[in-house]
Amino acid sequence: MPLPKGIRALDDLPVEGRRVFVRVDYNVPLDKARNVTDDARIRATLPTLRNLIDRGARIVLGSHLGRPDGQVKPEYSLEPVAAKLAELLPVEIKLADEPVGDGARKVVSDLRDGQIAMLENLRFSAGEESNDKTFAAALASYCDVYVNDAFGTAHRAHASTAGMVPMVADRGAGLVMAKEIDFLSRLLGDVDKPYIAILGGAKVSDKIEVLDALLERVSAIIVGGAMANTFLQAQGKSLGKSKVEGDKAPIARNFLRRAQERNVAVHLPTDVVVASGLDSDVTSIASVDGIGSDMMALDIGPATIEAYRKVVGAARTVFWNGPMGVFEKPRFAAGTVSVAQALAENRLALTVVGGGDSAAAVAQAGLADKISHVSTGGGASLEFVQGLALPGIEALRG
Repeated sequence: MPLPKGIRALDDLPVEGRRVFVRVDYNVPLDKARNVTDDARIRATLPTLRNLIDRGARIVLGSHLGRPDGQVKPEYSLEPVAAKLAELLPVEIKLADEPVGDGARKVVSDLRDGQIAMLENLRFSAGEESNDKTFAAALASYCDVYVNDAFGTAHRAHASTAGMVPMVADRGAGLVMAKEIDFLSRLLGDVDKPYIAILGGAKVSDKIEVLDALLERVSAIIVGGAMANTFLQAQGKSLGKSKVEGDKAPIARNFLRRAQERNVAVHLPTDVVVASGLDSDVTSIASVDGIGSDMMALDIGPATIEAYRKVVGAARTVFWNGPMGVFEKPRFAAGTVSVAQALAENRLALTVVGGGDSAAAVAQAGLADKISHVSTGGGASLEFVQGLALPGIEALRG
């Protein structure tokens, strides 16, 4: 599928012998020893980087890591990320000691064809998140060509994703960005039905806008995670000590009413895995009509898993964002893993996983290669499937 009108593909950009700023999303998890524990986002960009290396580009990489809040914090340095990238390519990665300044300019100016420099964490400067014009201009001065390959940040109007882009004449989408736009755009077009949306996670308030948007397009919606608790409470169920957004019950009731009016089925848990707390080793299965006052619902139960699997198995298009329970705890992971397996087993459907915890669950289950597309951006994918314009994509239009 071609890119949207006005956005140039990587192969259409004149990169040979020129400095190319590539915005990547290397916001990856690190352990206490500051080793990269999940390099999926780094690996995703390798085809773009190899393309540019082979064409003799002088590559300047820009990324953020964590939330240093505009301050230089060594624990958020990109040094371990640069080391991992050098291991994966493998080429020398020259890491600047700052995002902009004399040191960064020296590293960039010393680049030769096919070489890579990486700027230090862009969020070490407050100008990144505030989209400061001076900071954006400094970044733009380091390059002749701009490539955005950071879909996970495309919904943010930051200096490196939006502010600097109009200052660079030649700009376009990297291969990660192009693939994301391709697959997620399919969900906005004419899709094969039934089209099922699966939404989990903690809060109805975080997902109500995407729920409303999907209501116009899908055949059915499956709800899991703590947000399902709020819907169940809105139906009059007692949830014990479970996490619930009690003040959002009217929103949940209103949504269920509108779904019924549109003949869109909303599937909620009928049974759940309960425990006295997140760290309890004692779990049991309870009907949603029989959750004890001292219990917490922490995953969907076996009957719900079976029901959800049948709905997913009959689907021809599936979008999934958000876990079904506290899946980082193995005893509360069965629901999330089962949904991932159901998607993987449905070989007839277009299956799209919307980043974040869902993508992590698919990866942990070893099923990523059996899903049509696993997005690198959680928040960005949610905004995209709502049909919203993403600043990082809009900025690329020439």
